[in-house]
Amino acid sequence: MQQVGAKGFADAQLVDPRQLPVPIADLPRLARQNFSRAWILHRTLILRAVAAGVVVVVGAGLLVEQDRVSTGATALYNLAQGEFARAGFGISSIKITGQTLTREADVLKALAITPNISTLNFDADAALTRIEAIPSVKSANIRKIYPNELQVTITEREPMARWRIGDKTWLVDEGGNPIVADDGSFKSLPLVVGQGAADDAMVMIHALDKYPQITENLAALSRVGDRRWDLIFYSGLRVQLPENGTAQALSQLDQYQTDDQLLDRDVDVIDMRVPGMLSLKLGDLANQAWAEFKKKNKHAAKGGDAEYETAAERAAQSKAQ
Repeated sequence: MQQVGAKGFADAQLVDPRQLPVPIADLPRLARQNFSRAWILHRTLILRAVAAGVVVVVGAGLLVEQDRVSTGATALYNLAQGEFARAGFGISSIKITGQTLTREADVLKALAITPNISTLNFDADAALTRIEAIPSVKSANIRKIYPNELQVTITEREPMARWRIGDKTWLVDEGGNPIVADDGSFKSLPLVVGQGAADDAMVMIHALDKYPQITENLAALSRVGDRRWDLIFYSGLRVQLPENGTAQALSQLDQYQTDDQLLDRDVDVIDMRVPGMLSLKLGDLANQAWAEFKKKNKHAAKGGDAEYETAAERAAQSKAQ
């Protein structure tokens, strides 16, 4: 070491350190030093972060470009279809056949034809799915006739009965599925009434097909408690069938009609709900005739003495007079 003697301090001056300038830091150099240390210590994390950033940037760019490409392609496609339509391929003629219950307006709505739709880009499969979703349509077929025509053929569900629920009457198919509202054009179809009647109607209707003399003046089939049926006739007669053994009850009723014309008599209710038993609720004329018959027979048995009349018989006779 070099020693500095007292002579070396001969020219020394007192300096306030606060007056000395502060050197400016070399920021690039510091940054390089910090990055070097970080690279040595955290190289793997840095590489992962950079890779993730690249993926994000590239993905965002692709989405933007895809959106631009998609928008451009859509515009080009619409332009092309418009040109096809103007070139004579626009759908200008639609022929619909086979429809009786189905409204043409519903079919046209399902076809969804717009001004730019042509026979070249019309999606027949999608339209067919929409048409077959119409309740009255069982199946359909769509045929393109180039350059500008569509032919639609409808096969409808067959109405098998009329179903009245509340104040609304529907035509129903074999499975009890509602088709369309009844407009009064199918009065020859059997009428079923009540909640759940449509579901089991065809079983009962087919059972009655064997007995034409029962159904001759039959007005409706009424479902009771979704368990059993009542037969309602135009005369006002109601036949109450049992919950079980309906087929046997119908056969018995048919026999009564053959032997005694029971359905033509003045009877309000025929109760067959208990197997093996038949209960009748007579009409006014039948009640009067029955009262007179009993009175006549009683008088003949007792010598015609009025004192043997019951109070009910005298009341019935007085009412009749």
